[in-house]
Amino acid sequence: VCPRPRAPRPSPARGPARARLRIISGEHGMGCIAGAVRLPDTATGMQTIRLSRSTFWGAPSTIAGLELLAREAKAAGLPDLYMNDISAPRGGPLAPHGDHQYGLDADVWLDVAPPHPVLQLAARDALTPPSLVRPDGRAVDPALWKPGHLVLIRLAATLPGVDRVLVNAAIKKQLCAEATGDRSWLRKVRPWYGHASHMHIHFACPPGQAECHDRPPPPPGDGCDASLQWWFDRLDHPPAPPSKPSRPAPKPVLPVACRAILGVSP
Repeated sequence: VCPRPRAPRPSPARGPARARLRIISGEHGMGCIAGAVRLPDTATGMQTIRLSRSTFWGAPSTIAGLELLAREAKAAGLPDLYMNDISAPRGGPLAPHGDHQYGLDADVWLDVAPPHPVLQLAARDALTPPSLVRPDGRAVDPALWKPGHLVLIRLAATLPGVDRVLVNAAIKKQLCAEATGDRSWLRKVRPWYGHASHMHIHFACPPGQAECHDRPPPPPGDGCDASLQWWFDRLDHPPAPPSKPSRPAPKPVLPVACRAILGVSP
């Protein structure tokens, strides 16, 4: 069954009052962006995919970082990168994500099996990313894991302005086992739920964005310690379901300053 295409999204917020980039981030990843630019559908070393249901707008620094990643990956002998969701033209909620709201987050598929011929735009909707993780969640699938995966994730983690890169815990475990030499980049590679077929790149706030708030930095070290083992301990001892709260938790709300950018009423 083909997924229902997303409704058309508004154009990026522009005009004299917003001639400069403006990134607004609030609690729980809520936010918006003015002055976003779009990632090209096809460029050196990359192709956007699932165009009927994905959106590719971001801060200029985010777009430049992704284009640099694609060029570096191509120079390293990797096939074209498949780029997925970044943000909507003006940011704001982007289903099914909880973030991707202010142009600093991007999903890149972890598919390094060549070849990746340049596809017509319509053909890119049929692509399905392969999961690199075994069904039990404890390790990567050795039949699918390639040396190029480490190369690609290391390139992403060492991009200028990257705050962190989210991958499945099993992928982080494999990186910890394989990485040699300078392992400092592993600090930015963090385990997170899902992310078995793609990595989520989060860029830091660009300079001069007072309404953009960076996350706390990752803990010191390479992250290949007890904090990583915690993810696998959960497989043996899953947490008890939470008790029903006496009242529902309040829904996260957009920052007030985003109302004008997104065109929503108070």
